[in-house]
Amino acid sequence: MRIIAGDMRSRKLKAPEGMDTRPTADRVKEALFSILQGRLYGSRVLDLYAGSGALALEALSRGAESAVLVDCAAKACQAISENIAALGCEGRAQLLRMKDTAALASLQARGDGFDLIFLDPPYRMDTAPVCRAILEAGLLRPGGMIVIEHGRETPPRIDAPLMMTDHREYGAAGLGFYQLKEGVAC
Repeated sequence: MRIIAGDMRSRKLKAPEGMDTRPTADRVKEALFSILQGRLYGSRVLDLYAGSGALALEALSRGAESAVLVDCAAKACQAISENIAALGCEGRAQLLRMKDTAALASLQARGDGFDLIFLDPPYRMDTAPVCRAILEAGLLRPGGMIVIEHGRETPPRIDAPLMMTDHREYGAAGLGFYQLKEGVAC
């Protein structure tokens, strides 16, 4: 696993040991960031279920201003911490070792907002409650986007006022791109 492009191109990333984390394949990551390339520069990124931190760190390499990475698994947090340090991103990347709901509440209390929010949960997880919580917490900035990686056989269920703007499939993985519906405020 590596950073594909940008300032940190070709730098290797550690993945958490074991089978609890499913890193995003380089092919999927490359396609994702080709689609997002015009949105990255200067953006604030939230990476929920960060795993190794590969998505947030790729965004930083390609010009994102800052990233918050969230995971509650000890092995994932160890890998994320090591990756942040190895890439010298300590000033631009923050790891929150906590569950998604606690992280969203903490970020809301701080008044944070994000231009890009990556959700890469276990493929069978229902993403509707977390999407609604993100919007209720006011964490998606105007014009911001939520990107959900999901299993091809398990597309995300969205009941928040979000509209899918794009959808792609790569082997067993799918990517859904969501923005607020027109006329809806966070």
